[in-house]
Amino acid sequence: MNPLLSVVIIGRNEGLRLKRCLESVNAMEQPAGAVEVIYVDSASTDGSPELAASYGARVITVHPQRPTAALGRNAGWRVASGDFILFLDGDTILHPRFVATSLPEFSASDLAIVWGHRREIDPRGSLFNRALDLDWIYPPGVTEFCGGDALVRRSALQAIDGFDERLIAGEEPEMCRRLRAGGMRILHVDHPMTGHDLAMTAWSQYWKRATRAGYAYAEVSERFHNTGLPFWEADSQRNRNRALTLITLAVAGPLLSLALASVLPLVIVLLALSLLVLRSAWKARWKSSNPVTALLYGLHSHLQQIPIYLGQLQYRRDKKAGRKRGLIEYKEVSS
Repeated sequence: MNPLLSVVIIGRNEGLRLKRCLESVNAMEQPAGAVEVIYVDSASTDGSPELAASYGARVITVHPQRPTAALGRNAGWRVASGDFILFLDGDTILHPRFVATSLPEFSASDLAIVWGHRREIDPRGSLFNRALDLDWIYPPGVTEFCGGDALVRRSALQAIDGFDERLIAGEEPEMCRRLRAGGMRILHVDHPMTGHDLAMTAWSQYWKRATRAGYAYAEVSERFHNTGLPFWEADSQRNRNRALTLITLAVAGPLLSLALASVLPLVIVLLALSLLVLRSAWKARWKSSNPVTALLYGLHSHLQQIPIYLGQLQYRRDKKAGRKRGLIEYKEVSS
């Protein structure tokens, strides 16, 4: 009998993070049918394939010249036998009841994907973790896209041939856009799904992650430009406008203060930026009741606009030069 559920985990040099992920999959509340676990490794050098095999996972190793998460996910689901595919990143921990509580949602024939709440495992591990934890929080209901962790109907993947392996980021939202164009729905349920280990402790990591997001904005939004169902186009334009405004303010304040020999222009700029942060923190109060966390998130929501916009510019430069960029990685190898 074919497994009802195939768990596809992708990873590259996740080390102990992968161990935790595999243990959480083995500890989940079992659905009615059988379960298989598939681990797709992208040329790890830390023994991840052997570790996954020791936990009973079927191991697939890919050695592409240009590795992408999309390629790994496609390699996994295409050899899977289940009617439903649970995609996990190797740095996550599965909630034991997510699958059992989510599978009944697929009684609706037009439902392609169910995803739940992903939260940081250690939000107090760094200021970056604390702010970015709120990035994962979305209101439940029908959504336009999901993230990398999701429960997907296999027939839906087959209908659109899975993920686009050319994308270095944004492959899940792009896939969801094609599913929605075919009349399928994506549902965000109000249940815990995974814990995520961002492991972000350095400014350079934060910058790279935001740059990667901008690269995805530009590439995916351009793909659906002038179509009946545009996607991320408004987000891309909004990011450009916000980033240019912030850069203008940051440059104009000091220059005007020097030109006028007065600190007043600089004070006005700092006050304006502070009000923007406070406004964003207030709007995000439904995500966190902690005022410090909300303020950090408010600061992050504006600060990230600059590297996101630079990521958009990188995509356009690469396209003009005919270059194919590799993965933009921000994580350190886990020991």
